[in-house]
Amino acid sequence: MNPDVTAKSPPGLLRSSAVVGTMTMLSRVLGLARDVILAAVIGASANADAFFIAFKIPNFLRRLFAEGAFAQAFVPVLAECRENGGQAAVRALVDRVAGVLGGVLFVLTTLTLLAAPLVAGVFAPGYIAQPQKFALTADLIRIAFPYLMLISLTGMCGAILNSYGRFAVPAFTPVLLNLSLIGAALLAAPHFSEPAFALAWGVLFAGLIQLLFQLPFLYRLDLVPRPRWEPRHPGVRQVMTLMIPALFGVSVSQLNLLFDTVLASFLPTGSVSWLYYSDRLTELPLGVFAIAVATVIMPTLSAQKSAAREDDYARTLDWAVRSVLLVGVPASLALLILAEPILISLFHYGALSERDIAMSALSLRAYSLGLCAFMLIKVLAPGFYARQDMVTPVRIGIRAMVANMVMNLVFVVPLMFYCGIGHVGLALATSLSAFLNAGLLWRGLRREGVYRFDPQWRRYLFRLFFACVGMVLVLIYVTPHETLWLDWTWMQRGLRILGVCGVGALSYLLLLWLAGMRPADVRAPSFSTLKSDGDRGGSA
Repeated sequence: MNPDVTAKSPPGLLRSSAVVGTMTMLSRVLGLARDVILAAVIGASANADAFFIAFKIPNFLRRLFAEGAFAQAFVPVLAECRENGGQAAVRALVDRVAGVLGGVLFVLTTLTLLAAPLVAGVFAPGYIAQPQKFALTADLIRIAFPYLMLISLTGMCGAILNSYGRFAVPAFTPVLLNLSLIGAALLAAPHFSEPAFALAWGVLFAGLIQLLFQLPFLYRLDLVPRPRWEPRHPGVRQVMTLMIPALFGVSVSQLNLLFDTVLASFLPTGSVSWLYYSDRLTELPLGVFAIAVATVIMPTLSAQKSAAREDDYARTLDWAVRSVLLVGVPASLALLILAEPILISLFHYGALSERDIAMSALSLRAYSLGLCAFMLIKVLAPGFYARQDMVTPVRIGIRAMVANMVMNLVFVVPLMFYCGIGHVGLALATSLSAFLNAGLLWRGLRREGVYRFDPQWRRYLFRLFFACVGMVLVLIYVTPHETLWLDWTWMQRGLRILGVCGVGALSYLLLLWLAGMRPADVRAPSFSTLKSDGDRGGSA
């Protein structure tokens, strides 16, 4: 099987983004359902904090190995291999990358299982003074950490499928994690003395089924990995060379969130959980749209770079930036206004108290301030990685990381001692450092002449501002007072929040239309077809 086909031209970017966005929306909706159930089962207790720490450690590393640095390093090398070699060369690269990646992760997993208390002490040093909570965290790490190896290999398979235009399968795969955790919470947790153990086993099972799910689709491409340990293979060495600096550069936002978690372990019980629930809501627009756009532009940018199409490269980047702002700005404003109603409607059941809602709403507002920056980072970083420039994002990442650490100290200490809301300072510092990161990435692309503004930007910004101001006024008018949300049943809350969000979305779209924006204005730029071994036209 050798699918020699022609890659989709960039009008397919919007179509592929819609496919990925739809699949990711399904995953995020199930993710919200998962978090609703988790909030009811474990709430924001000490045991909940322990589980979220144990889950965040492999999940954080997953974003480095599976979705971050590895994908950004592997996709350009794979594109170059397809451009200059044949199917046999691609198979050889895939086999050896799988062998080296799997081998490294196996060693890392083994060491982590043997040293789980040490890992818990590194990632949650504040728990050391709480022996029972610390011991539970270490036990949960032993169960959940092997998820990293399974999901990282899944991420490699997904990168291959994305490179061949099969975007829907990798985008659907996270649904299986949510289903597994929902099943663990509802079916397995009642049979455990500590429900957190059932959830940890659910994480491990999810990694296995996610990997197995993608293998049949790779079989159709004749690219099922046959792992071989050959770290000296030229393609493997090229991936490793690109990946090592990208480990830091592409994942600064994740490192910031992890640093927040470390500091939160010193804050009052519940702080880790409050940050988790608020972060999950900002992940919805980030995952549904920004990651979807970033996923589909990366192979296109890599192919455009290989074909020396610099004008097309710049137009693709500009389209991606305008697209994420069109969603990110109104989403950020809506989260600022609707923080309490959304949290009450989703999580105020079972073990989660009114105080937990109030604390989570504060950190949600702080995170929502940086939502646009988080989204811009996702689409600006590929502008460097598709050109195999890993050094510039690393320098930018270092500056953003240092700024985040300084702002953590500036915000957390006074907010903790004077207001008792130190976790809000963590979220605020993360948002501000994300703006610094995004701004420096944009400036770097501009200086290199890689990014150029479309002539329609002034008109675009006016339309966006007009629609957002109108949407904010509508949301303020139609949103009931917080006390009413607390008195309603879950069905009343659900129907009302859907209605409020629906009215807000419709008003935003209507105002965009009244300002002159049409579907043609959001389509990807049209230019000549790129020659590649890509997809025959399907995205499944």
